[in-house]
Amino acid sequence: MRFDPVDLPPAALEFLTVRHLATLTTLRPDGSPHVTPVGFTWDADAGLARVICSGPSRKARNAAVTKRAALCQVDGGYWLTLEGAVEVVSDPARVADAERRYAARYRQPRENPLRVVLEITVTTVLGRI
Repeated sequence: MRFDPVDLPPAALEFLTVRHLATLTTLRPDGSPHVTPVGFTWDADAGLARVICSGPSRKARNAAVTKRAALCQVDGGYWLTLEGAVEVVSDPARVADAERRYAARYRQPRENPLRVVLEITVTTVLGRI
């Protein structure tokens, strides 16, 4: 089922707050998919999914080039995929905000002076809730 990212149903919003990991899919330079498990946060007000990672990581390098990403969270038969344009952000204030949000959903992230945040402006939400 397709959902409007700016008006997700309550069940979808709740699902996006439960402590689950997701898979992040970006594209390598040769076009093949790169899929990794990640923690992420959903900001309904901004329509942004955020993933913190190291700047030199493959996912960050892929995102910087292809500018597209998809996150998929699964729990049994329930799932949501968030797709959209991705930006690699190194601004310290925005990285700190993403770290704070991550800590609220998962745990305090370890120190990483090379940390960036992948901000996905979600345009498509698919799922079964």
